[in-house]
Amino acid sequence: MKNTKSIIGIVIAIILIVLLGNPQWLPFSAQTAESMKDLRTEHFLIEGSGETTVARVLTLILAVAIVWLVYTVIKLILTAAGKKNDHAATVTTLVAGVLKYIAVLAALVWGLSILGVNATAVLAGIGIIGLILGFGAQSLIEDIVTGLFVIFERQYEIGDIIVLDDFRGTVRSIGVRTTTIEDPGGNLKVVNNSDIRNFQNRSKNNSFAICEVSVAYDTDIPRMESILEAAFPKMYADHADVYLAEPRYLGLDSLADSGMVLKIGVNCREMDVFGCKRKLNRDVRILFSENNIEIPFPQVVVHKG
Repeated sequence: MKNTKSIIGIVIAIILIVLLGNPQWLPFSAQTAESMKDLRTEHFLIEGSGETTVARVLTLILAVAIVWLVYTVIKLILTAAGKKNDHAATVTTLVAGVLKYIAVLAALVWGLSILGVNATAVLAGIGIIGLILGFGAQSLIEDIVTGLFVIFERQYEIGDIIVLDDFRGTVRSIGVRTTTIEDPGGNLKVVNNSDIRNFQNRSKNNSFAICEVSVAYDTDIPRMESILEAAFPKMYADHADVYLAEPRYLGLDSLADSGMVLKIGVNCREMDVFGCKRKLNRDVRILFSENNIEIPFPQVVVHKG
C-alpha cells in the first residue's frame, strides 16, 4: 500500500517536473515563462533579485518536486534492499531516517535561494545555529551516536526480540534518535537510543520453554519417568512446527510442601517460547491424567493431640 502511494507520488512529481521544466507548454505569459528559464539557468542555486514572482513560486514548486522525487526513489530502493535480511533492514531504516533530514534541509536551502535569499548565508547560519544547539542538545547527539553503535556492533536489529526493563517485545524500527519496540499485545514502546541499556537480546540463540509440575510424594518415580520418556516423541511430532527438538525431562527440581516439583523443557524459537510452554503444560497434564499420576493440591495435615 505504501509502495503504491509512493509510485503514484513519483508519477505526479515527474509530471510536475516535466511541465514546470517546460513552461512554454502551459498557459503562462511569455514573461513568466522567460523568468522561469532565467531562474533555472542563472539563479537556481544562488541569490536572486529578492522579488517574489509567479515564476519564482512555480520554480520553487519545481525544486521541491525534484527533491521529493529523488528522496522517494532512493527510499524505495532502500526498502527493497532492506528485505534481504534483518541487518539490511536495520541499516536501510537508519539511512532512510538520515536521508529524510537531508531532504528537508536541501529543499529548505534550495527554496530560499530561489526566493532570493543568499544560500551561502543560509548554510552559514544553519552551521552557527547547529553549533549553538549542539551544546544544549547533548542528549540528541548521544541518541544519534548510540544508534550508530547499535547498527555497527549489531547489538540488536529489526525483528529481534529484546527485554528492556520489564518490557519484552520485537524491535520494529531503529531510527536516528529512537527505537520502537512492540509487545505481543501490539503495544508500542518508543525509547531514546541512549536510554537502551542493560537489555537482553533474546533472538541471538534459541530459547527453552519450561513446564514445572508437581506430583504426589507417593508417585512411583521410575514409572513416571519412563512414561514421560515414551511420550516425548509423540509430543514432538504433534508440535514439530514450534518444537525444535523432543522435550527433555530435567529431573526433580524441588521437594515442596505438597508435592515433588518436576521440570520438563523443550527447545524453541524465542518468538514461540510462551506458546510452547502452554502446549507443554497441556500435554503433560493430559499424560498424567491418562496414567493416573496425581498432581496434588496444597494439603494441611492436622495432628490431634
